[in-house]
Amino acid sequence: QVQLVESGGGLVQAGGSLRLSCVASGRTFSSYAMGWFRQAPGKEREFVAAITWSGTSTYYADSVKGRFTASRDNAKNALYLQMNSLKPEDTAVYYCAADKVPYRGILTRQISYDYWGQGTQVTVSS
Repeated sequence: QVQLVESGGGLVQAGGSLRLSCVASGRTFSSYAMGWFRQAPGKEREFVAAITWSGTSTYYADSVKGRFTASRDNAKNALYLQMNSLKPEDTAVYYCAADKVPYRGILTRQISYDYWGQGTQVTVSS
């Protein structure tokens, strides 16, 4: 059974940093694109960041570009999101997602992903 488990969320003051982790089990994800999405209260889930299977290419939503960095460690079957200069508008539940078609490129649409974590809450206070 494929499972993605996020961790690292919490409460942080504006301007602070957090590092989210997503560990996969049940399958090796080293050949699959992965991404981060978030959902704020009362809003639809939105794209945050994407990374190719090799980790050599990344892509970000304009709202987080320059502040967030996605990375992965395929040896650990893990995905990360380093979040710096956090703002109150970054408050949301953050989800990691994984593709099931190997060797695809950057994926920004939710429908492109087949596996999802349960989410981790990030709250940024002003």
